[in-house]
Amino acid sequence: MRDVAVIGVGMNRWGELWEKSHRDIWTEAALEAVADAGVDRVDAMYVGCMSGGLFVGQEHLGAMLAEQLGMGPIPGTRVESACASGGLAFRQAVLAVAAGEHDVVLASGVEKMTDVDGGAATYALSTAADQEYECYHGITFPGLYAMMARVHMHRYGTTRKELAEVAVKNHAHGSMNPLAQFQGKVTAEQVMESVLVADPLRILDCSPITDGAAAVVVASLDAAKRMKGGAGAARPLVRVAASAHATDSMALHDRDDLCWLGATAKAAEIAYKKAGIGPEKLSFVEVHDCFTIAEIMVIEALGLVERGKGGGAAASGLTALGGKIPVNTSGGLKSKGHPVGATGVAQIREAVLQLRGEAADRQVKGARYGLTQNMGGTGASTVVHIFERIERGQGGMER
Repeated sequence: MRDVAVIGVGMNRWGELWEKSHRDIWTEAALEAVADAGVDRVDAMYVGCMSGGLFVGQEHLGAMLAEQLGMGPIPGTRVESACASGGLAFRQAVLAVAAGEHDVVLASGVEKMTDVDGGAATYALSTAADQEYECYHGITFPGLYAMMARVHMHRYGTTRKELAEVAVKNHAHGSMNPLAQFQGKVTAEQVMESVLVADPLRILDCSPITDGAAAVVVASLDAAKRMKGGAGAARPLVRVAASAHATDSMALHDRDDLCWLGATAKAAEIAYKKAGIGPEKLSFVEVHDCFTIAEIMVIEALGLVERGKGGGAAASGLTALGGKIPVNTSGGLKSKGHPVGATGVAQIREAVLQLRGEAADRQVKGARYGLTQNMGGTGASTVVHIFERIERGQGGMER
């Protein structure tokens, strides 16, 4: 298997993009990634999209978007794994290059969620839960995550204010991201006094409905070494050190523990082994904070904190910029937004910017290893990637 590098990234401003179509949003991000990579052609493309049919009435995205990019008849594949669709699309692109099937591949994600009303959006998102055992009885994702939060609070003493501090941190990070949907800061009091959605979760504990797209270009590491890239030969390369995917029971009642993300823990275990590092080597992580409790549980499953100790991480500054292990420097799903099919790819874009040293005001100093974690539903599918910065030395590449 060949080593793989990310050679180009792209993303548009996320939010309520009323004036743009589903394909327009995707094309903006895809063209930016191709330009950033300094290539004029890709051999294949993958697009993560959770529910184009329910949100905009459009399926068959692989063929449509390959044509839209003007690169048909290249293979174009749509990938679906609920909110992990983007991360899994990237994994498929990495595997295709690593196996030698293709040399340069575009991985992307897109969702246009605001063309339907709130009820239709809620229904579309609920298709990622168990229809017979959860949705039939009226549960929604805020309700499912609220149950997970209640168990975590009861068992480990996690407080309502600790949940709020996750939102405070991520909005602070998002205020430095010019492409984020929400760029304003919030206080813990504002979070705790916002509209109740599903006790104990309030509206400011929840990621928003978002339109947006993100894209990256991957190539073999050997090919990347020979490319100057869109920013010239001096730019560091970003190697995909590990790619891992795991699943868990979809319905919460089938799990042994309601506040433990088993698929995330398993995917992280595999990724750390492949990369040859442990969590202590990571410079930063981007995780799937669809709700504030999700970030708390994810950092536990990734081994960044002890099991049950995730609640105090944001409040202590551990996971903030300047802390020991910054989490969601992009603003996360909470502030950057969550166009469900695109989220996993946008996480990878942030990781690449950090490792290149191009993250501006939110730059993590001396970043060498970064991790992204993207999950679907209540964690029934999880994709974890680890990335490594490689410097271009006088005599070749230096890690």
